Amino acid sequence: MADEPTMPSEVSEHVGAFDKFAEGASKLASRAWFFCFCVLLVVLWAPSIIVIKTIDTWQLIINTLTTIVTFLLVALLQNSQTRSDLAVQHKLNAIADALSDLMEQKDQPNDANELRRAVGLEEHESTSNNAEG
Repeated sequence: MADEPTMPSEVSEHVGAFDKFAEGASKLASRAWFFCFCVLLVVLWAPSIIVIKTIDTWQLIINTLTTIVTFLLVALLQNSQTRSDLAVQHKLNAIADALSDLMEQKDQPNDANELRRAVGLEEHESTSNNAEG
């Protein structure tokens, strides 16, 4: 039988400094003006070939800048996405558990047991279990 689901009231409201920073970065990166800033940066970089004179250095500047920004944003956005996924999963588990209790009261014990087995399934599920073709 699956572990009891984590109820929303049991989840700590404490959010660490890194999580707060990652959430702020996620909100910043999702805004239209951030995209416009990135486009503006490329537009300003493009004519700098006149000043820099060598194509290798000119390309190295934009490649390095975009690689660093991408690397850092991926880590921050993944943190936000993981926390969001966990919150949704806790909510789904609580709903499934409550629904299974209701099904049991309505004399549907087989359906209730099947639903209870689904609670916490994400901890046991593997993508290889679904790739049978």
